[in-house]
Amino acid sequence: MPRRVGDVSFWYADHGPPETRRPALPGNLQADVAIIGAGYTGLWTAYYLRKAAPQLRVVVLEKEFAGFGASGRNGGWCMGVMAWDQNRYAATHGREAVMDMVSALEGAVPEIARVCEAEGIDADLRETEELMIAANPAQLERLEEEIVHREAWGEGHRIRALSAEEVRQRINVPGALGAMSVSGMLRVQPAKLVRGLAEAAERAGAEIYEDTEVLRYDPGQVSTPNGVVRAPIILRATEGFTATLPGHRRDWLPLNSAQIATVPLPPEAWAKIGWEGHELIGDLANSYCYCQRTREGRITVGGRGMPYRFGSGIDHNGEPDAVTIERLVAILHKHFPEAAKYPIDHAWCGVVAVPRDWCATVGLDRNTGLGWAGGYVGVGVSTSNLAGRTLADLALRELGVGGETDLTALPWVDRRVRRWEPEPLRWLGVTAMYGLLTAADRHETGHEGRASRLARLGNWITGRS
Repeated sequence: MPRRVGDVSFWYADHGPPETRRPALPGNLQADVAIIGAGYTGLWTAYYLRKAAPQLRVVVLEKEFAGFGASGRNGGWCMGVMAWDQNRYAATHGREAVMDMVSALEGAVPEIARVCEAEGIDADLRETEELMIAANPAQLERLEEEIVHREAWGEGHRIRALSAEEVRQRINVPGALGAMSVSGMLRVQPAKLVRGLAEAAERAGAEIYEDTEVLRYDPGQVSTPNGVVRAPIILRATEGFTATLPGHRRDWLPLNSAQIATVPLPPEAWAKIGWEGHELIGDLANSYCYCQRTREGRITVGGRGMPYRFGSGIDHNGEPDAVTIERLVAILHKHFPEAAKYPIDHAWCGVVAVPRDWCATVGLDRNTGLGWAGGYVGVGVSTSNLAGRTLADLALRELGVGGETDLTALPWVDRRVRRWEPEPLRWLGVTAMYGLLTAADRHETGHEGRASRLARLGNWITGRS
C-alpha cells in the first residue's frame, strides 16, 4: 500500500497544504457577481472579471479551501483539445462554430502560460506533447480512427502518427505498436497552479471566502450559514461537486478518477524508461490511463477506479479504495516495468462532472442571472480557462459593461441537456458501462483483430457515444 492515501492529493503533499485558510464569509454583503466554487473555473472567472472591470465587486464562496476539488487533484494535463462529440455541437450551431471552439480551446494553453508568467505563478509548467499509445491491434485500429477524426475537426496541424520504433526512441513502453503525438500541451503541477491563481485573483481585487458552505442559491442571492450574498449575477463553478448542492443531484454525474505517485526514481531507472521529453502518456484502452513524469522524477498514473458512487456520492478527502489502488499499480507495472522495483508513495482520487450527453457547457440565464460552467469530463485544466473567460464575458454583458464577444457565440454557450436518471438507474447504467469497457479490454488483450463490440455497447448505455 502507498505511504499516504488521500490527504486531498499528492500535489498538496508536494507543495504543502494551506497553512491557514482564508476567512469565512463575515456576514451579509452585496456584490455585483457571486461565484460558487474556488476551483479553476471560479478563479479564472473572478480573475478575468476584475481585470476587465475593476469597479465590480466579485465574491467567491468556497466550502473548503481554494483548489480542494479536482483543480488540486487532477493529472496535470493542460491539453487544449476538444474531448467531446463535435457532431452534437454542430447539430445546433454548425460546423464552422465548432471549428471556432476547437481553435479557442487550443488557445487556452498559451493563455494559461501567459498568465502564469505575468502573475509569477510557478506551476512546474513544461511545454510538451501527449502520446496516446496503442499496445494491441484493436488499440492501433482506434488510433488510426482517432487521427482521421481529429484531422477532420481542425486538429491536423497538432497530430502526428508515430511508428513503434519512434515510440521506443522516446519512451520504453512494452508492446507499443504505435502512438499518436499531439503537440501544444503543458505539464503542470495542479495544486501550484490553483493556489497561484487564487492569489492572482485576490491581487486583481476578487474576494475569496473559504470555509463557507453554500446551502442554496436562488436568483439574486446565495445563502450560507454565515450570511447571505446578494448579487444580480450568480455563477455556479462547482464541477464534480455540483451534485452536493440542493436540487442539483442529477444535473451532472460525479465520475470518480484516482491516481498513484511513485517515489522519485533514480537516474538508472530513467535511463531504462527514457521519457526525456516529459510527454503526457496515455493509452487507447477502453478504460484508459493517464500518466505524468513529475518535476522531481516521479511517475503518476491515473485511471477510472470505482467510477461512480451510488446516489452521486463524493469521496472522503481524496481517499480511493484498495481495489482501485491495486488496479493502478498494475497499470504502472505493465507500462513501466522498471518502476516495479520502487515503492508507491501516494494514492488519491477526485471527481469530474459528466453531463448526460458528455458535452461541456457554459451559460448564463438572462432572466434569472444564474450562470454555470463545467461538465469537462476530465479535460478541465485548460477548458476551465476558456470557460472562465466565457463566463466573465457573459456576466459583463448582463451587467452592461460589455457586449457580445467571439466567446459568447461559441456553441457550448447556454447548452442545456436533460438530467441524469434517478437511482438506481444511473448507478446501474454507469456500472454496466465500465464493466463492459473492462471486459472489452480483456477481450482485446487476449485476441488479435478488431475492437471489441462490448465497448460500443457500454458507451451506448450511458449516451457517451
